[in-house]
Amino acid sequence: MKITGLDKLTKQLNDAQRAFADIDGELGSVSFDPNDPTSIEHAIKNMEALVDARLGDYENNPLVAPIAEQMKQSYRQGIIDKAAAARLKGSKE
Repeated sequence: MKITGLDKLTKQLNDAQRAFADIDGELGSVSFDPNDPTSIEHAIKNMEALVDARLGDYENNPLVAPIAEQMKQSYRQGIIDKAAAARLKGSKE
């Protein structure tokens, strides 16, 4: 019995380890006007670019690519939630 594919898996695991080290710490920051949908969308695009800048080299790694997409979705939702909270706070004042 011969096991194949271990070299490929080892490379993927090593790349994933490097990728996760690359995103340790602050990724960057974005700003936006919570009352301007274009500004919010621009902030989302900037955030996605920050993630891609850090993890783009690993986009074909099946261990890293799903994490990058999850990060983008999470940050996207965070921006949308912060904008909504800021609008609600502004409407109460």
